[in-house]
Amino acid sequence: MRALQVDKGGRTRHDPRVRVLAAELAALEDAGLRRRLRPLASASDAEVLLDGRRVLLLSSNNYLGLATHPAVKAAACAAIERWGCGTGASRLIAGHLELHAEVEAKLAALKGTEAALLFPSGYQANVGAITTLVGRGDHVFSDALNHASIVDGCRLSRASVHVYPHRDVQTLEAELAATARGGRRLIVTDSVFSMDGDRAPLEALAALAEHYHSWLMVDEAHATGVLGPGGAGLAEAEGLGARVTVHMGTLGKALGAAGAYVAGARALVDLLVNRARTFIYTTGLAPAAVAAAGAALEVVATEPERRAALVQNAATLRDGLRALGLDARGDTHIVPLMVGDNRAALAFADALLARDVHALAIRPPTVPPGTARLRVTPMATHTAAQLERALAAFADAARATGCQP
Repeated sequence: MRALQVDKGGRTRHDPRVRVLAAELAALEDAGLRRRLRPLASASDAEVLLDGRRVLLLSSNNYLGLATHPAVKAAACAAIERWGCGTGASRLIAGHLELHAEVEAKLAALKGTEAALLFPSGYQANVGAITTLVGRGDHVFSDALNHASIVDGCRLSRASVHVYPHRDVQTLEAELAATARGGRRLIVTDSVFSMDGDRAPLEALAALAEHYHSWLMVDEAHATGVLGPGGAGLAEAEGLGARVTVHMGTLGKALGAAGAYVAGARALVDLLVNRARTFIYTTGLAPAAVAAAGAALEVVATEPERRAALVQNAATLRDGLRALGLDARGDTHIVPLMVGDNRAALAFADALLARDVHALAIRPPTVPPGTARLRVTPMATHTAAQLERALAAFADAARATGCQP
């Protein structure tokens, strides 16, 4: 076998395998779909340092501003001092700390369930839960706009996957009615959809789950800490917590930390410990992240004004963008600004950044073809003056790029 030719910088030269990859990247570039990493030089906050200048950040999931909350940072630092930086093993071997158990108890109390289980990421939580609960001979019913982690969990489960149109409970009911009896049935949905900013019809989904003897799994990634009187999510906001079989949520968005959880009956959590490959075969969540999430839960409970400020800021941006003639949608703290064309969305985002506002362009495959958008997400900690600056920048950028009707 001929060895690869490598220059002193470690880069391959004239390697046909690398040329294939370069061609694939070029195709993404031509379609306006190539993505690049842009390092921030400061913590996630209302304003950040990017490319040597301060810009308003309107592309973060740090909805409540807790990633930089003093109590949350202090808890993370204290955890490192006591528990170290990493757990050193999967939790079933030697990576399970008392700290994990303490925060899991807090999460179960928040969700009103018997138990909860921490995962290193939301992706792992969804894939682990779905593949544990359903398999060959079972059926899983998934909203067409569910997060990629749900989509992959459904595929990896090897169950029969039924994808129903977004929020279309009539089609879902028809598919449930037409599915032969036998095996488990799982209905799975986001509660707040991450790219459209709208809400799942949970009341109708719960009723269908009960009528058709199905389990209901709700991904509260973008609602945990934000919705509901106690910040437990959409299920709490609508009084449906007890009718949801599987509650999932993340710690890295409104809670400002990292990781995720699944909550429900003790038997569910015990089964995940024994069957969820994404829990069993991975190192336990780092102590700093666990402690930060625990502290964030306390802030959510004691500072409800943050949730109110987030609602107000989102309404200010949504109404202001619509007043400019822009197509701003959603009814939550996520405000999708629809553009359509991939390159037009990129140009709009670049024009905003030139005006010191960072609002990322979202393109396929994250969203369906022809629906490229700017995903605008304020924080509770943005001030009225900052939002006014942002709207002025949107107006200028829209005129400069021809995105304004």
